[in-house]
Amino acid sequence: MRGLFVAALFFIITPMLIFFQWVLRKLNAPGWGTIGRRYYSVLCTALRMRVRVVGEPVRNRAVLFISNHVSWADILVIGSITPIAYVSKSEIGNWPLVGTAAKSQRTIFVDRSRRQQTGDAIADIVERLAGGTSVVLFAEGTSGDGNRVLPFRSALIGAVKEASARAEHGILIQPMSICYTALNGIPMGRQHRPTVAWYGDLDFMPHISAFIRRGAVDAVVTYGEPITADASSDRKVMTRDLQSAVRQMTSATLLGRYTPARAKS
Repeated sequence: MRGLFVAALFFIITPMLIFFQWVLRKLNAPGWGTIGRRYYSVLCTALRMRVRVVGEPVRNRAVLFISNHVSWADILVIGSITPIAYVSKSEIGNWPLVGTAAKSQRTIFVDRSRRQQTGDAIADIVERLAGGTSVVLFAEGTSGDGNRVLPFRSALIGAVKEASARAEHGILIQPMSICYTALNGIPMGRQHRPTVAWYGDLDFMPHISAFIRRGAVDAVVTYGEPITADASSDRKVMTRDLQSAVRQMTSATLLGRYTPARAKS
């Protein structure tokens, strides 16, 4: 029954999200971020996801968040904290309803197999940031099992470097970690984190059905110290430093030590 309730709620409020975002865009009016954050918060509540924030996301200007990636649930958890746009694989844009909702939330779609399309995505990132919209980039390029941070793709960070070169005053980057730490109030061990993690060839519907049945999940989002990237930034060094910061925050969180990490500037 709970699964039916969550499904009904999703199919009721998602068209509402799309409609109100469309109206705001047509009127060139503010408020898209507030609407999106409340939408994600409602879904987190319905799915019994309890969100804890460690550190503080940059809020006074647009920022590029560099994060690890664990699950579809990341979108809801991160989006419930602060207004955000995502960089997503192009297939998501073709999903019924979900794709339309993602577009209404200013998602940047990228087909990493096509060089020209990646260049277009870089331009979109710059446009979002210049327009005051913060963006999340999942730098692993895929989702993991929740127990570790996969190597960051230097090509993606290279796109950040190129984007920073196009920006007038560089780009502010903030490393961020997302972890799932407890199920029904009981700390998760390594063997339980795949309950939330969605990776590999896992089918979505069986996964979300099991997720709903299992009960309340605790999520911890940790924000590190922001750094400024510009045209002089070294791609490999920047990739290494951001990856190190996210790994430190993830390891600390999984060990119960909620400590933000700093990426070297």
